[in-house]
Amino acid sequence: MFGLFFSILFTPGVSELLCTSSELEVSYTFCDSTVHDFMFNLTPCSIMNKSVWKAALMWIPRSDITFLKVVFNVWYDNAKALHWKEVLCSGADDEYTVCGMLKGETIVTTFDIKGARTKFPKGNYNIILQGFSDDSENNMIMCLNFTMIVKQGAF
Repeated sequence: MFGLFFSILFTPGVSELLCTSSELEVSYTFCDSTVHDFMFNLTPCSIMNKSVWKAALMWIPRSDITFLKVVFNVWYDNAKALHWKEVLCSGADDEYTVCGMLKGETIVTTFDIKGARTKFPKGNYNIILQGFSDDSENNMIMCLNFTMIVKQGAF
């Protein structure tokens, strides 16, 4: 019913279980070898008859967030299913609260993940979420590797 909530200093390379239920299991690890002060919460731990997941994030970035580009890649059973890029912060008229945060400030935010209304076939999903502080994608400031296992048929 409730997602797993945690806020600790993570050891690089160690997978953290985000949630588990009879229909879904989600875990993640960091792609880089740096220790992060980070918390992520996802509810409900379900994909059946749900149109939106609720997410909560707490993160202390190691650099200023004046520019932020996210790259989102999804693989389904080892086949690339989605590639999406978006500039969230450009330094002018930014709509997200994370934009303009300074190194060491605590970011606390909640948001909806509307992709939960997508039909997810049974199988294994690998989701890589990267954040860059430049448009050329040379300066990565965050990288998360999510594993999602859908245990039942498509919903």
